[in-house]
Amino acid sequence: MRDKQKILSVIQTYIAKMPSLPITVSKILQIANDPKTSPSDLNQVISLDPVLMGRVMKLINSAYYSINNQITSLVRAIIMLGINTVKNLALSTAVLGQLSAKGNFQALNIDGFWRHSLCVGVTAKLLAVKRKKDPKQLEEYFVAGLLHDIGKIPLNNKLSAEYVTALSLTDKERAPLYILEERTMEVNHCEVGRLIIKNWNLGPVMEDVVFFHHFLDSYPGTNRDVLLTVAAANFFANTFQIGFSGDRYPEKLPQSLYDELGITLDDLEAVEEKANSEIEKAKIFLTVSQ
Repeated sequence: MRDKQKILSVIQTYIAKMPSLPITVSKILQIANDPKTSPSDLNQVISLDPVLMGRVMKLINSAYYSINNQITSLVRAIIMLGINTVKNLALSTAVLGQLSAKGNFQALNIDGFWRHSLCVGVTAKLLAVKRKKDPKQLEEYFVAGLLHDIGKIPLNNKLSAEYVTALSLTDKERAPLYILEERTMEVNHCEVGRLIIKNWNLGPVMEDVVFFHHFLDSYPGTNRDVLLTVAAANFFANTFQIGFSGDRYPEKLPQSLYDELGITLDDLEAVEEKANSEIEKAKIFLTVSQ
């Protein structure tokens, strides 16, 4: 058994050396959280970063949004999609740009990992649509699902031998991966993910989802709906084995979660066909960010 503080020190050093997100993204988050913000305010900030602007415009005109006429004006895109949606597009592409390098993936397969992450994102969004959540908030469900497992990336990269052991033990013991992570490395991907979220100041919603998606009973905060929805989407992706995040034996969801969200297991199963088609559309996020 290894010393937790030494492990955390290795991980924290790795995270500290990760490239910073563009300053533009921090400004976008700040501006988008101001209720007085207008589309022109957001346009001014994104326009300062031509690479980010190009990524956002490519996403807006992709099959993911299925808009009939090509949009050439960022301001028009912000008006059509909403400030919160464009904020989340900018955030997700910037984060993926820093995390999707193949060098980060030693134990887990990069394609399987991102397909799982996309599945959780699109399924969380589909569940939010089904439950008639505010259209302005839908992209938040997607991004939270997309990023929920980012803590696995530093573990995968810096402790790859131990991670292979944890993965093999999940199959041998038919147990959830986060439990075997703790046993083999003294930390789990939820703890590590929170360090990344804090390092990049991605906000309380992302922090709560990343840290608590396996610890629902102990969640004390106010972002419960997004958290539970992502947890349900994660269970769906693992159970139906769409992509691969190393978790073949997820814990069953408590009945209280289904009750609170107003969904059933049948609702989750019914999402499968739609989720697969949405994943194909959402792959644009990976190509745009590279």
